[in-house]
Amino acid sequence: MIGAGSIGVAFAVLFGQAGFGVRVWDPLEGALDRATIDIRDRLAMLSEAGLLDEDATLVAGRITFTDDLAASLDGAVLVQECTPEDIQLKRDLFARLGSMTTSAVLASSSSAFVPSQYAADLACADRVLGGHPGNPPYLIPVLELIPSPRTNPDVVDAAEALYRRAGLRTVRVNHEPEGFIFNRLQGALLREAYCLLRDGVATVEDIDEVVRSGLGRRWCFIGPFETADLNTRGGVVAHAERMGPAYARMGAERGQHDPWTPDLVATAEGQRRAVLPLDSWAERVRWRDQQLMRWKAVFEPA
Repeated sequence: MIGAGSIGVAFAVLFGQAGFGVRVWDPLEGALDRATIDIRDRLAMLSEAGLLDEDATLVAGRITFTDDLAASLDGAVLVQECTPEDIQLKRDLFARLGSMTTSAVLASSSSAFVPSQYAADLACADRVLGGHPGNPPYLIPVLELIPSPRTNPDVVDAAEALYRRAGLRTVRVNHEPEGFIFNRLQGALLREAYCLLRDGVATVEDIDEVVRSGLGRRWCFIGPFETADLNTRGGVVAHAERMGPAYARMGAERGQHDPWTPDLVATAEGQRRAVLPLDSWAERVRWRDQQLMRWKAVFEPA
């Protein structure tokens, strides 16, 4: 872990919990002492919640700390960069990482910068990719894999295998859009939330309430495409026919023109039907409702 801030600490907890030996490097005075305390605290919380399969001290024993970069890289199979969002800092750091390693996967936790921005001109570019986590990754298991055009496909496969061994659910990002998938989806919702606040439609608290008691309850186990698919009998195509025009008007109101064209809807429909045939639609709707009932029973008992 290159960087002992919140993301570096979280990744150390994740990989240590999964049985990996972990080294945390940070050159800043006091950073490693703080990280040591934070890691022990996170492991204690996980243990208290019954989310550790072994004693927290055993997990903590797999995690070591050093301000010696060469020592931290010795024998590493995955180097996870977790430094601040400063493009020049990342460029300089990946140049050093590339010169000090020969085969390790070099991954960045950057939330927005793409690999071509910090590694395109480096000799090690074939080993560099983005590995963007949800925060904290030991509780939010999705991780985006973002290769550049220069990233070796075998390196992507190797990185994916390592992340999956740590319990993460990997998603491959096919291009290099700023913000990837996670922050583009998050950003779209946040932009609209700010617009609703600006326009006096609702307060901050009421907007949050719609998400946590409405959208968020479904989104914790199904995504936007499955939500649309299950909300309308007939699936994605029927939903697009009924709701597409309204969503198009809402987008146009914000200056956005991204219509759901027939070809685009057909692509979504084809991919959804590959996952869920229409003859299983009603059964999946029942499953959705059962998940909501389980959530309600646990978090809002009568």
